[in-house]
Amino acid sequence: MAIINLFRESRHFFTFEAGQVIFERGDHSDFMYGIIDGDVEIRVGEHALETISDGSVFGEMALIDHGPRSATAVAKTLCRVVQVDALGFYKLIAKDPGFALEVMRIMSSRLRRQIDHKLDQ
Repeated sequence: MAIINLFRESRHFFTFEAGQVIFERGDHSDFMYGIIDGDVEIRVGEHALETISDGSVFGEMALIDHGPRSATAVAKTLCRVVQVDALGFYKLIAKDPGFALEVMRIMSSRLRRQIDHKLDQ
């Protein structure tokens, strides 16, 4: 399933210029984001954890554990993103239950990469 297909028709998107901070580590969080186009870098301090692109999501932990942001998200290129609140998240899951599995796969993959990175140090 391509997550981007769930967001492509949205008329309510935000545009971020390259270098613009989307959210900061420690911020209160009520939204996740879906990338319509562009690249977003996820950072902790000056350390870049990963760059994510069109069709992916970020900030999803906000809707799962309601904790503060664990990293900073910065537009690496000009980006268009859709902001998804808890109600929108639940609606997406109801519309396409595979969406929940895809979000879990994304989170699992990111966690595995971080563990591998720590073990390689």
